[in-house]
Amino acid sequence: MRSLRSRRGWGIGAVVAAGVSGVLIVQSVSGGGGANNAADDSKPAASGPIATEEYAAALKVAADGDSATLAKRDTKPFSMLGVTWADPSATMAGKVEVRTRAAGTENWTSWLELGTDSGPGEEGATRAGTEPAWVGASDGVEVRVDGKASAELPKGLRVDMIDPGTGSVSDLEPAGYVAAASTESPDPSLTPDVSESPSPTPSDSASASASPSESLSVPPTVPPTESASPSSAPVTTPPATTSAPATTPPAPSPSTGPTAPPSTAAKPPIVLRAGWGADETMSPEAPEYLTGGIKAVVVHHTAETNDYTCDQSPAIIRGIYAYHVKTNGWKDIGYNFLVDKCGTIFEGRKGGVDKPVFGAHAYGFNSQTTGISVLGNYNLVAPPTAVLTSVARLAAWKLGQYGVSPTGTTTLTAGAAGSSYYEPKRTWSTGAQLSFPTIHGHGNGYATECPGSQLYNALPTIRSYAAGPVTGLTLKSVTGAGTSGTRTYTKSAITVSWSATTPAALITKYEVLVDGKVAATTAGTATSAKVNLALGTHAVLVRATHISGKTTTTTAPATVVAETTPPAFTTAPNLSLAAGTVNTTAVPVTLKWKATDSAALKEVRLTAPVAKTYGPTVTSANLTSKSGAATTWSMTAYDQAGNTKAASVVGTPMILQESSATRTGSWTTKSSTSYLGGKSYSSITKNAALTWTFTGRSAALVVSRASTSGQVNVYVDNVKVATVDLKSATTKYRDAIWTKSWSASAKHTVKMVVVGTSGRPAVTTDGLVYLK
Repeated sequence: MRSLRSRRGWGIGAVVAAGVSGVLIVQSVSGGGGANNAADDSKPAASGPIATEEYAAALKVAADGDSATLAKRDTKPFSMLGVTWADPSATMAGKVEVRTRAAGTENWTSWLELGTDSGPGEEGATRAGTEPAWVGASDGVEVRVDGKASAELPKGLRVDMIDPGTGSVSDLEPAGYVAAASTESPDPSLTPDVSESPSPTPSDSASASASPSESLSVPPTVPPTESASPSSAPVTTPPATTSAPATTPPAPSPSTGPTAPPSTAAKPPIVLRAGWGADETMSPEAPEYLTGGIKAVVVHHTAETNDYTCDQSPAIIRGIYAYHVKTNGWKDIGYNFLVDKCGTIFEGRKGGVDKPVFGAHAYGFNSQTTGISVLGNYNLVAPPTAVLTSVARLAAWKLGQYGVSPTGTTTLTAGAAGSSYYEPKRTWSTGAQLSFPTIHGHGNGYATECPGSQLYNALPTIRSYAAGPVTGLTLKSVTGAGTSGTRTYTKSAITVSWSATTPAALITKYEVLVDGKVAATTAGTATSAKVNLALGTHAVLVRATHISGKTTTTTAPATVVAETTPPAFTTAPNLSLAAGTVNTTAVPVTLKWKATDSAALKEVRLTAPVAKTYGPTVTSANLTSKSGAATTWSMTAYDQAGNTKAASVVGTPMILQESSATRTGSWTTKSSTSYLGGKSYSSITKNAALTWTFTGRSAALVVSRASTSGQVNVYVDNVKVATVDLKSATTKYRDAIWTKSWSASAKHTVKMVVVGTSGRPAVTTDGLVYLK
């Protein structure tokens, strides 16, 4: 739970609080603006208060004193509530539950248990109470308190409801703090202490809903200009409910308070009090400061609902502010900083975000720590990465002002006796010297569940985020080039890409190093950078700098070679006829080549007449070409650096029909659509021959084949070069079965002679193809 503590660490004072006996009481207070911009506080903003109201209704205590209730009743609109009691030093030993009705409906929520482990409050507090709970726009309430038999319920129980107001902040700039304020005090005779009045009965319900005539309204005072630059917020006219100022408190001197020390970590964007519309007249006392600086950060949660939008965060903070100041009687909101679930950081207690402001958040240890509270209940849900990131950034910055390591430990002096929730066996007395992590949960130093089990379990991540180094930094690629083995190649320009598991907001910058020297610098949100390299071999790596400013992380180096020498075709592209089925539109051919590179060949691309890509070790490809047409086969070799070399070859496949051959012996004509030209020659006569004469650089015999086909002898330029068996288990037509190629085009003769194979002498030919 949140559990705010004495600003002195242990002291508790008394301030008389005004109230109305036995009825719903109203206090008009100023809340904050509707802006939720996580603007850097170095930027000016137009801002100002929004009128808010507080109501209270006394609980009826049972005759045996063990329980208390407030029956269902209508109320004026509110969005936050808490149950409080008269003695600020008393504790609640029991269960406190509330339920509310959504405004304008008849829908009641389930019972919500309020945290009761807040403990002692601010010095000078007038009331103690549960954690305040954000319930959203409501206009009805019911309360039940179930005490323990062994402990008496505290006196003066009541439910306090706060309407934080709606709208946008005005163009007024509230002061950083107000040294003194003049406000009109209500007539004591009209506002007796509600804790001393008898508890209302159910019949009091109607009168308990205060009408304007039954309410007491304290007009807010318009604050002067903020001493620190407020965060950005929309400029709008304040709501009509905002009262005119009674007096304008003097602005503080800019030199008030200690000088803010520089930090080793970058300052995160922070929405100042002006950004959420803090009415500085509501807490007019000047801030106090830690005399020994900040030794640790205490992490809290507000223990409210997680069902809020981040646009509602300023209103929630206004509600907490009003509850602490107007309901509990504290001098200001207790936390130094607040963070919503979207990761927006808000200034809490006044005095300057860069100064060691004395807060009221960690009983017994306020004089040595700063407090960061996350809006929500983190017993119920895991904190989003945005929360962990913002808490870590803020902690790194504040601890960095005082040379404190976020992953270290520190010794704190206990301002009061106490015990630890998260270390059940750990107790201490006033003045004890205790060791704590420099970033720890509230429950480490007090018997409270705050900051919730799931946020508490995430504290190691927050410490790691705050201290660094950047984790998971990986060089993903070097593009604009190619990689072979462990080397990357380029002509000059490269794009270096990387990734890291540490959130980008925790990284100050990335640098690309070439041979140990910075070649490019980017923001921590970047994931790539462009670099130009000189010719030669280089070591390229990425270095990340954490927001702490103390730690850097580097990737493993990549070897990058910059070179501009193109590849070479040591064997120029050349064509030859290939075995396979022949058509007039598709003649089988083989394309051959050989490319090399002085560094590393990447690939060879065939760009025409079709597009294909081949690996660096491939030197041939089987393709088809249209007969009777000259075709240019264009190729380009690429090396890994992107250098190129082009080459080409032209070829024209020609089909010679069997009828164009010179014949000897007996041949019979066959007709079929399966033959080239629709006809073929067949012979069973031994030594029957067909001879073709042509000028070209490659030739192929085209035949028909079957299981009964015989053999032929092939002669080239009157020299026998082969005996070819035409037998095939399956019938084939237009089959190029034998090929011959030469290095250059020349005049040649090819003669096919029937062998007359025993049992299967038949030979059927379909012509000859040559390449010119």
